[in-house]
Amino acid sequence: MHGPAAHGWLLVALCAATGAYCLLRMRSQVEEQRRAAGGEALMGFGMAAMAMPAAVFTPPSWAWPVYAAVFGAAALHALWSARSGAHHLHHLVGAGAMVYMAVTMAASPGHGGGHGGSGVPLVTGTLLLYFTGYVLLSGVRLVPVAVSLPTGGRAVAWGDRPELARACRLTMGIAMVAMLMTL
Repeated sequence: MHGPAAHGWLLVALCAATGAYCLLRMRSQVEEQRRAAGGEALMGFGMAAMAMPAAVFTPPSWAWPVYAAVFGAAALHALWSARSGAHHLHHLVGAGAMVYMAVTMAASPGHGGGHGGSGVPLVTGTLLLYFTGYVLLSGVRLVPVAVSLPTGGRAVAWGDRPELARACRLTMGIAMVAMLMTL
C-alpha cells in the first residue's frame, strides 16, 4: 500500500485481527455464521497482506497474479453462494475489489512490488462510493438492539455474537475504503 508506514501498519493490525476473529467465528454452532466467517477471514488476511507497508515488504512480481486468482475464486464462490443470501453479494463486491486492486498493483510502474498504482478512476470511485455507503450502513447497524439467539439458556459464544461480526465487517469496510483511496 502506498502511503505512510504507520497507516499501513494500522491497517495490517486491524485486518489481521479481524481475520483472526473470523477464524474463531468458524467454530460457531450456527451454520450461517460459519459459512460467512470463512470468506471474511480470507478477506481480512488478504487485506492485511496487501496493506503491508512497501518499505517493509515488497511482494515479488508473481504475488499480484496469485492475489487476483485467489480472490477471483472467492468472487466465483460468492457469486454461487449469492443464490441463498444477499450478504454474499457484498462478498462478491469485496472479492472483486481485491482482484481489481491486485491487477492495478501488477500493472503499476515497478511491477515487481508496486504498492500503489493508478487504477481506473471510474472503477475506483464506484468502489469507494459502495464501500463508503457500506461503512455508514454498518455503523448504523451497530446501534444496540435486543437480540434473541437460540442459546438454550447458555451464554452466547464469542463466535455467535452478532455485534462483533458487524464490528468486524465495519472494520474491513473502513480498511477497504482506505486501501482504495491509495490507488
